[in-house]
Parts: sequence; structure tokens; C-alpha cells
Amino acid sequence: MTIRVVLADDHPVVRAGLAALLTSLPGIEVVGVASTGREAVREVITSRPDVAVLDLQMPDLDGFAATRELARSAPDTAVLVLTMFEDDDSVFAAMRAGARGYLVKGAEQEEIARAIRAVAAGEAIFGPGVARRVLTFFSAPPPAADPFPELTTRERQILDLIAAGLSNPAIADRLDLASKTVANNVSTIFTKLGIADRATAIIQARNAGLGTNEG
Repeated sequence: MTIRVVLADDHPVVRAGLAALLTSLPGIEVVGVASTGREAVREVITSRPDVAVLDLQMPDLDGFAATRELARSAPDTAVLVLTMFEDDDSVFAAMRAGARGYLVKGAEQEEIARAIRAVAAGEAIFGPGVARRVLTFFSAPPPAADPFPELTTRERQILDLIAAGLSNPAIADRLDLASKTVANNVSTIFTKLGIADRATAIIQARNAGLGTNEG
């Protein structure tokens, strides 16, 4: 089965060389070329290729925006980024935009062919240096989520002090707030958490790790 490819790069020499390279590969057919991001989107929508090979730095619509547009307008076309940029920001921005593969220019012919076939088959593929950083990123433990995201920073701070056993007047003194302000915040906290009393608030907060830093 022939894999149909559209390629986009704003440098004519690079574009011609890449087209010649891809045309020489068995089972791959170049059905369109583009020099800008908007041209790439139009060409993909018209040609409906299996794979779009995009540079990131292109005039009028960069590769990130073009990838996002193709994810909406041509979801059956897999985007393979082929660029000179290998910094983390570019890699992860391309992934978030919807790219299935990411190679750095200078990749060997066999590597490009393998990447095109992989993304056409629905796989994700990255160049060796990029793959190591992606693996490190996804293998790192996720940052701890803030407990009770429905609470504001002030409300979470007050709940932390409640969990530590402080009374409303003590909390007001600690945070330099009016007692009425603290009472209103406590009432809001109870409503947001769906609880009716201070004892339940203390239990929930301590189970979430709050109230542990007070002596």
C-alpha cells in the first residue's frame, strides 16, 4: 500500500531535496508540496494524504498552528514534524498541537522512511535525542495536585489552620483578618466541600495532608 505524503518547508532547496528523497523511497508518494503553513493546510485538505511532513518555522502560519488546524480539519492525516528545532518547548508544543512524530533535520533517510510509515500506521515516533527527553518527561512523577482545587488560596490556607486545630479567632489573629471575614470563609469552605461541621472538615483536611505544619 502506497503512503501518500504532503510536505511543507519554506526553504526551496530543502523542499526539493526532501521531495526527491521521499520520491525515491519505495511505497511512498509525494502528492503535494507547500512553502507556507497556510499552503500546507490547503494542500492537505485538498489531497487528503496519509502523512503531512511539516517544518515548524514557516511564513504566514507556523508549523504549530498548521498542525492544530490539520488536527481539526484533516484528522485522518498524521503530522510528522521535521525541523531544526530540538528544544523541549518546541517538541512538547508540537505534541500538544497534535503531531504524531518529531524528527530533527539531518535524520538519515532510513529514519525518515521509518517515521513516515510509523505515523501512517497510527504510531508515535521521535528521533533518538527527542525520544530520550520525551521518555524522561513522561517517566517523571507527576507534580502533586493541590488538595481541594475548588477552594481559593485563602480558603485553603484557612482550612489548613482549621486542620491544625486553630479556632476562628486564632486564625484571624494568625492571618491578620477580621473575625467576621474568617467566619465567612469557613462557611464558604463548608459549603464547597459539602460538610456540616468543623470535625468533618478537620478529618477531610488531615486526610489530604493539611494541618501538619503547625506546632
